[in-house]
Amino acid sequence: MTGPSRTALRNVYTWRPGSKAVLGAPGTATVLPAKRRLTGLVPMQGGVLKALNAGPVAFDAAPPPPVADLLRDLLSAGALELAVSRGETELYRLRPFRSVDSTRPEPRHADGVLSRFTVLRRTGGEVVAENPRSWCDVVIGAPSVAAILAGGRDDDLVADSLWSDLLWTGHAVLDADGEESDFSAAAWSPHELWFHRRSTVGDRGTSWAHFGPTRWADGHFAPVPASPEPYPGESIPLPVPDLDRLSQSDVPLARVVEDRVSVRSFDDAAPMTVAELGELLYRCARTRNVATLERSGTAVTELPSRPYPSGGSLYELEIYPVIRTVDGVAPAMYHYDSYRHALRRVADIDDPAVNRLLSPAALTLADGELPQVMLALAARAGRMMWTYEQMAYAVILKHVGVLTQTLYLTATAMGLGGVAQGYGDTAAFAAATGRDELEECNVGTFVVGRPRV
Repeated sequence: MTGPSRTALRNVYTWRPGSKAVLGAPGTATVLPAKRRLTGLVPMQGGVLKALNAGPVAFDAAPPPPVADLLRDLLSAGALELAVSRGETELYRLRPFRSVDSTRPEPRHADGVLSRFTVLRRTGGEVVAENPRSWCDVVIGAPSVAAILAGGRDDDLVADSLWSDLLWTGHAVLDADGEESDFSAAAWSPHELWFHRRSTVGDRGTSWAHFGPTRWADGHFAPVPASPEPYPGESIPLPVPDLDRLSQSDVPLARVVEDRVSVRSFDDAAPMTVAELGELLYRCARTRNVATLERSGTAVTELPSRPYPSGGSLYELEIYPVIRTVDGVAPAMYHYDSYRHALRRVADIDDPAVNRLLSPAALTLADGELPQVMLALAARAGRMMWTYEQMAYAVILKHVGVLTQTLYLTATAMGLGGVAQGYGDTAAFAAATGRDELEECNVGTFVVGRPRV
């Protein structure tokens, strides 16, 4: 076979961003920032390190053994990026973010398939293949490579090189069924494993450059206000409990923790009252005050205080009581205004979207009954995402757990029953509230009412 498709491939090596070699005494060097000490270097290897410090180093054929050994070690250490090109056209690039305990295999024919955990996405101006179980990303540089990923083998030279590298990096597997036959791998759905790895400190997050409370949006976007835009209509004030009295007469915490159970059946003949609803919301979720964080040359951030803890004191959660039966409040879907301790009507109880929002709760409760009150917990995600990178949604879900336990314990102390729901209809929430899901979304549900004796 002749033509450009059989032109030899080039391996082009560059330092991983931030890396370089500091040459010391003859035959020695230190690779930074890993502080990897190299000794016994021959002049040819020292020359390659100097060349790498100056820019890319390319090889059209296999380099001499001393150089090949050095490049293999640096690549396995995660210090080098490797681009495979044809002429001046880069086909794909291996971009490491940690070391790997194996060396690059020689290209060979392999009918690999993408791992079910591998995703292709655009980041900046690049198309990148990522896998949470890998040690590197693979940057796709040419359309022909994307065609190979889809199963094409018009160019066996490139296909053999690509699939060999993808198998090495973990982006591909030889047998797709293998990932399904191992329980520890099959138990993870791709999005859950991705969420776990990308929202925790690890290979990608150890530098903290784009992870954590970086306030990345400062100077680019205005902070999201602490108080949401109010719904139209009259505000319905809720009764305020006497906290001084409760601090003296309330059930001891140890007893509440021991007595807490999930209640799945409620007494519609004696529903909870508006005073009890007001007390529950006041004790669990009212906004006590709002402070401000001011930094020189940066935006002012509002920091509320509520009874439950919140990362950065940002308090992104909102509560929407969907009331079917409460003594003293008309049935409807409401928003709890935590600043004024009041309700604002959002939608009628017979609104189709509200019905869809309520329906899954029947699967949680006994005999398919509907809740007296369902508290839809929503997140104004921008409150967290303006400050936090990558981990924001994970923190939001932790806050849902914190607020849910606060609701559980407070309801138990009040003689009410409650049960958390593990899922909700996020599309129905968006339809009922009219909120853009990217700005405010349903992230939890808590059913509460008078327990059936």
